[in-house]
Order: sequence, then C-alpha cells, then structure tokens
Amino acid sequence: MKNIEIKGRQIIFSRGGELVRITPCHQNAVRFEAFPDCRLFDENYTLMPRDADCSIEERDYCVFLTVGRIRMQLEQNGKITVYKDADVILEELPELAFQTGYRHYERRNGSWAARVTFRANAGEHFYGLGHEASGKLDLKGCAFDLRHVNAKCTIPFVYSSRGYGFLWNNPAIGNVELAENRTRWSVDATRKIDYAVIAGDPKEVSSALADLTGHAPVMPHWATGFWQSRLRYETQEDLLAVARRYRDEGIPLSAVVCDYFHWTEQGDYRFDPQYWPDVKAMTDALHAMGTKLIVSVWPTVNASSENYRHMCENNMLIRTTKGQDRVFDFYGPQAEIDVTNPATREYVFSKLKENYLDCGVDGLWFDEAEPEIHPEHFDNLLFYIGRGDEMGLLYPYYYAQMAYDGFSKTGETPVTLIRAAYLGAQKFGALVWSGDIPSTFESLSQQVKAGLNMAVCGIPWWNTDIGGFWGADIESAEFRELIVRWFQYGVFCPVMRLHGSRIRHAERKRDLKEPTGDPNEIWSFGERNFRILKELIFLRERLRPYIERHMRIASEKGYPVMRPMFFDFPDDAVCRTLDEQYMFGDDILFAPIVNRGQTEKTVYLPEGEWILTKTQTLYAPGTHTIHAEIDEFVAFVRRGAAVLDCFRNA
Repeated sequence: MKNIEIKGRQIIFSRGGELVRITPCHQNAVRFEAFPDCRLFDENYTLMPRDADCSIEERDYCVFLTVGRIRMQLEQNGKITVYKDADVILEELPELAFQTGYRHYERRNGSWAARVTFRANAGEHFYGLGHEASGKLDLKGCAFDLRHVNAKCTIPFVYSSRGYGFLWNNPAIGNVELAENRTRWSVDATRKIDYAVIAGDPKEVSSALADLTGHAPVMPHWATGFWQSRLRYETQEDLLAVARRYRDEGIPLSAVVCDYFHWTEQGDYRFDPQYWPDVKAMTDALHAMGTKLIVSVWPTVNASSENYRHMCENNMLIRTTKGQDRVFDFYGPQAEIDVTNPATREYVFSKLKENYLDCGVDGLWFDEAEPEIHPEHFDNLLFYIGRGDEMGLLYPYYYAQMAYDGFSKTGETPVTLIRAAYLGAQKFGALVWSGDIPSTFESLSQQVKAGLNMAVCGIPWWNTDIGGFWGADIESAEFRELIVRWFQYGVFCPVMRLHGSRIRHAERKRDLKEPTGDPNEIWSFGERNFRILKELIFLRERLRPYIERHMRIASEKGYPVMRPMFFDFPDDAVCRTLDEQYMFGDDILFAPIVNRGQTEKTVYLPEGEWILTKTQTLYAPGTHTIHAEIDEFVAFVRRGAAVLDCFRNA
C-alpha cells in the first residue's frame, strides 16, 4: 500500500490533504486520528489512551490494525472499515461519486470544520450523548447539537446495540446525526478528526470507557442519603429552621443546599453577613444534626465584585473575540471565570476555601457550568486553552477539576453538584444534574430517559431536581401528585435531591434581589403527601448499604448504578426498547410512573425470577401489568437478593 508508514504500533498514512494515524488505545479498542494540516501532533484532550498488544497486516490496497476483538481497515482511498470479530460494525460512507470523498474538511477562520460519515445499519440502536430532554432513550433516527446549554449536557459517546462504543474525542461545538440514511459526526472548528471504537458488551465497554477517561471516586456515605434544597433559603435562620424540623420529625437529612444570592455580589464568593452573620456557628449546628451544607457557586463575576479587577488584570476571565467581555446578563452584565486557566482555578478555589470551606461548608454546587452565555455564540469566546468553538465542551471538565484539586489538598473526596460535564469529569467527583427543567409529568418522563442515556456515558453520578425546577404550584392537585411520583423516582436515582423554584403565594418578607418561592420541604405538599414522602426517605435510608456497594462497583469497574435494561440483559432484544423501566444496581428493577392519574404500569421482566416488592409476590419472566396507587410504586427484586429485606420493612 502506498504512502504508508508503520512505526511500532502505529499506522501513519498520507494522502492529498490529510495525514492519518491509527493506534490501539485499550484492549479491544482502536483510535483513529486524521489531521487536515498534514502534520501529526499529540493532543488527547481528556482521553487517557492505554498501550495494548496489536497486530498490523499490510496488503496491496489496504492495511489492518487488530487489537483484541476489533480490527480497523484503512484502504488506499482513505476509507475506514471497522470489524468486531468477523462482522462489520462501522463503515465509512463516501460523499462523492466513484466511492471517493471520505471525510470532509473546510478551512474557516484559521481552523477546520470537519465531518466523518458512516453507513447506517438496519436495526441498530444508539444510546448515550449525555442528557437532553429529547423524550428518547434509543437515539437512532435523531440528530443532536454537540454543545452544552442549560438542561442539556453533551457527552460525545454512544453505545451501539451491535456491541461497540463510539467515543468522539473532540470537544468542539458541532452536530451528530444518527439518521436512518447515515451516521455523521461534525464539528465547526478543530485541528483533527479523532475518535475511538471499543468492542464489547455494555459492561465491557463501560469498564474500558472508565479506563480511558477516568474512574469515579467512591461516593462518600453522606452523599447517598436525602438532600433538601429549594430556591432559596434567604437567611441563616431560615436554613437552620428547616434542618431542625427534619431532626425534630426524626427524618434523616444528609445534606441541605444553600442556593444562589446568599453572597454579597456575584464573584465575591462569600456569604452576605447581613443575612448569614455566623457561618461557622451554622455549619457546627448542622453537623451536630448529622447534616452537611452544600453552597452554590456561580462562574459569573460582576464588575463591582471585590475580585473582578484582580481577575481581569490577570486574564482569569473568559475573553471574547468582539465586544465587551460580558457574556451573561443577570442583574447586570456579568463576566465569567475562565476555569481552563490553572491560575484561575487556584485563585478562585482559594476564595472558596477561605470563605466557605474554612467556615465548615462541606461541598460546592457549580451552577451555570456550561458556561451559560447569551446568545449561545461559542465562536465569540476565548479560553486559556483555545477558541470557544474548538474547546467549548471542556469548560465543565475544568470547572469540576477546580473543586477536585482544591479538596484533594485537604484530603477529602469532593462531591461537586454541577450542571454540565464532559468525558472524564467523573474522576473529579462530578455529580451532574439535569438543569432547570419544568415541573410537569412530561418532563418527568423525559428525565427518566435522559438519565439512562447519561448512565452509559461513563459518568455514574447523576440526578434531577425532584419535582422539576420551575412552574410548580405546591397548592395544585396536579403538582401534589407529581411530587410523589417524582420522589418515588428519586429514591432510585444515584442521588436523591429535592429542589425547585415554587410559585410564590405569600408576600415577600425581605427586599432581596432573589427572594424565595413557596416552601419546598416534604411537609409543604399536604399531610397525606408528607406521610408518603417521609416513608420514601426511610426506604432510601434502608437502601443505602446496597447503593454504596454499587457506588464502589461504579468506581472500580465503571458500571453505572442506574442502568438501561439492556446493560444487564444485552442479548434480550426487548430490553433494547425499554425506556421507562431500568435496573438500579444488580438486583432492583424499577418502573417509574410518569403520567398524571396513572395507577397501572406495564413492566417487562427479563430472564430470572422476580419478586414484586409491594406484595412480595413471585413473578416469572414476561410482560405484566401492575397496579400502584399514589402511595405505591412498581419495583421488583431478583429472587434471593438480600436487598428485598429493605422493602419488607416498608
């Protein structure tokens, strides 16, 4: 084959307008890179490739690299075909006549727009890409933007029902089409095409993905319990009163969250002493009750902030290609910190430590982590690491790293609640939540599917605002039904956190920029609901040893706690289509009720014997319709699993 060079375990191929490199990157995984500038350079982004034994076979018209069960074929015309065992799993699709035009590049503003197209496979199912309220678990037939915005987090990885994972190793803003006529990955600004293909069943691929992007830490015990939050607690005494009520009711409260505008100014990173006069006394009181305090941090910095001038003059803020360096307007124009700059991370965390952690605050909530900008013109952003349109997906990765690096110096494992993430953020203790979603049954249904797609992307810590974030009237019958069904779902999520901005009925007590909405504690939704929600928290408490065992498995092996059905049953074709039931660990099958007025749920039970938790009745595999009143939920446990005892005490 012409223009080919084999250097150790690398294949390097040159043709007009492109230089290609193919390497093994893990057992059963191969990496492809193509450089339109025709110069090799080493840039892994967040990928941590591993050397693996491989074989290279050169023929007259093509060359093969084989590693484990996967083989990549490169033809003289540039075409790539990938085999798993003897089966073709990926085949590039030409854009031009005569089987030419593999991979497309277009020079734009000093960078390259690029795309790669693969042949569509009949009957293939795709899962992953992070979370988005698309209402889809199987993403086949869909197209998605590759970008972060509020309530949308892009993780550019998909798992295919044909038994492979595809990791698009490119943090640029772009698009993916998982269409019936083609699969296409495109980016607006880049220096190369870069992807890895991992062969295996869901567990094998998840394990390899953790090796390639980082293993999550073991979640600390405190984080597996119930978290209380709302928009927002206005004063120190308001927050303490809520914690005391939980204590007095005998309800375990693992964490309480202090939301935004507790500060003096955006970018000051400290409590307003008028309303929070003694933070250390507050955290001491909470700790005495067994409750951790989590504090909201935004990346926004106002020009009147005490830290603005220092950060501006030391280039710690996101810059823009045109106009002022103010990319978000919220009570005035705001700049945002550039967390891709190591100096920014060190400086900002020093403020967080001084004003929060040293006062007893236990964890951080990184809101606006996309970062949120208006309008969403990533090509107008300049980061320390490069252009916004070329590096935009990396921002929340470095945001999470800021907390991890800072907490590591204290010897603690952080749990950082964050509104977006990227491949590898899990190794920094990123607990992703799905953003500011509406308080509707439709939204609940969407979040079930979104969470399962996130689960296959290598980030095992995920949750939603229980009840949804906005639009809820706590006095309405519809929301009082919704909060119970969402709470039931929250029990069987990696983290159980109640949050939301509830419609205000009472008059404002204080003249604040952001006053609180209506109450959002479990006693706020009527006496019947209070009893139901309290019992669900007690169930979560009993489940914590089971959850913590699976959190250890998530850390060690990369298996998510909350899993699509096909994860545990990859050979069952029905399980590839199930989008409103899932496995919670190895032994619990949960089927959330997501429609208003619904009291019956049809559930598919795969191989094995299953016990319905609410009746302790044994069920055989197959489809069953289960009745569940508002104070009941639909969950099954494998016969013989010890976790069944948690439900017998309900």
